[in-house]
Amino acid sequence: MMLVVYVMIGLFDPIYTRQALEAFGEMSKALLPALVVVYLLLCVFNLTQGMQKKLQTLTGKHSGVTGWGVALLGGVLSHGPVYAWYPLLGQLRQQGVRPALLATFLYARSIKLPWLPLMIHYFGLSYTVVFSFYIMLFSPVNGYLTEFLLADKSATSVSGGAANE
Repeated sequence: MMLVVYVMIGLFDPIYTRQALEAFGEMSKALLPALVVVYLLLCVFNLTQGMQKKLQTLTGKHSGVTGWGVALLGGVLSHGPVYAWYPLLGQLRQQGVRPALLATFLYARSIKLPWLPLMIHYFGLSYTVVFSFYIMLFSPVNGYLTEFLLADKSATSVSGGAANE
């Protein structure tokens, strides 16, 4: 579809089209090495997704630091549309994964590995590192607060339900 757009624009302004294609080529050459590394890491992650039972033990109610690490790392390494993850996360929730870890996972998904090279290109390395660090730092905080609010709401609805009977 983009080729059609370039051809249409090229008919009206061939110089502008050539400049746009040259800029795209230069940007592609600069980003290609980083994108190859990122996609290789994502492929390795996809090959190890059959470890669901092990993940359940690592992310249970008494998972500790390991569970937080799995949630953070899983969130950062996950890719694709978030709605595709909802059924799996719902199933994990039913199997006993803490809500804090699920929220941490979802929050950590804000770091998009395939887009980091582009972010570095536009915002610089320092900004990207600090931004990613803050997301990693506040992912567990967000997860803990989510679990705290859910626990508080559950307690309120349980006691409220008992009062209504």
